[in-house]
Amino acid sequence: MFDRAALGAALARHGAVARVVVAAAEGSCPREAGASMLVWGAGQSGTIGGGALEHEAVAGARALLAAAPGPGPGVLARIPLGPARGQCCGGAVTLLTEVYRAVPEGPVVARLAGAGAGGAAMPLAVARLLAQARGSGVLPAPGLVQGWMVEPVLQPARAIWVWGAGHVGRAIVAVLAPCPGIAITWVDVAPDRFPDTVPEGVRVLPVAEPARAVALAPVTAEHLVLTYSHALDLELCHRLLGHGFARLGLIGSATKWARFRGRLAALGHSATLGRIDCPIGDPGLGKHPQAIAVGVVARLLAQPAERRQEGRA
Repeated sequence: MFDRAALGAALARHGAVARVVVAAAEGSCPREAGASMLVWGAGQSGTIGGGALEHEAVAGARALLAAAPGPGPGVLARIPLGPARGQCCGGAVTLLTEVYRAVPEGPVVARLAGAGAGGAAMPLAVARLLAQARGSGVLPAPGLVQGWMVEPVLQPARAIWVWGAGHVGRAIVAVLAPCPGIAITWVDVAPDRFPDTVPEGVRVLPVAEPARAVALAPVTAEHLVLTYSHALDLELCHRLLGHGFARLGLIGSATKWARFRGRLAALGHSATLGRIDCPIGDPGLGKHPQAIAVGVVARLLAQPAERRQEGRA
């Protein structure tokens, strides 16, 4: 998938960025077609996997960026992982490395793959894929089509709202933010509650009265409530139960949840209390913020989409 938001954020910071994408994967490979990474002079984001493969791809991307800092034809290379890189995977990958200075438009990004292609016209097969995407919304799988690289643009499939920017909130956002297909909204009472550096793609929402921000959340959103205040946690649960959601997790002990159940029942939510997950994560991992974050994110990623939709308010 072509992550337009990540590319835009990287371009805003670095001006020009090299992008390496797995254009094709044959046999046993570290990553699938469409896996990509962004590379600039002093850093990178994303991964194509493979250790030595990625190390050399980063070096090649930086060399291309230095030689051609503006947009232009990319470099297409097929790499047998065993003979060429001494890796045990046994497959082969085709990498496309390109330099960007602007973000391409459209729901599908289609372009000539590699240098030396000249001004060849778009093949009929590619034109049909683009027409199908426009007409039906059915996006093609990423890959090479008659010498053209075709990639659908990544659309966040899950909206996750994290309420609270304390130690646990920061740990959860740090672990969750790099996961593809997720749009995070992070809420707390003031700007100084958030860290100086927020992961790319995370929307920060400082609100003096966070409970009022519940009205802004789509009813398909998933929520993690873990603020500094039990009173605020309770108010958020109360508002969310009346607003609607796909999933609601509340940080807390068995004692806290017992008290919340009684108070929420008194507020008229007896029939829907079963929709709140408390405690969140995996208690067996411990109470360290990073341990909580690992457990929470593992459950979020493992939970099938159909279960998130059950009993939606």
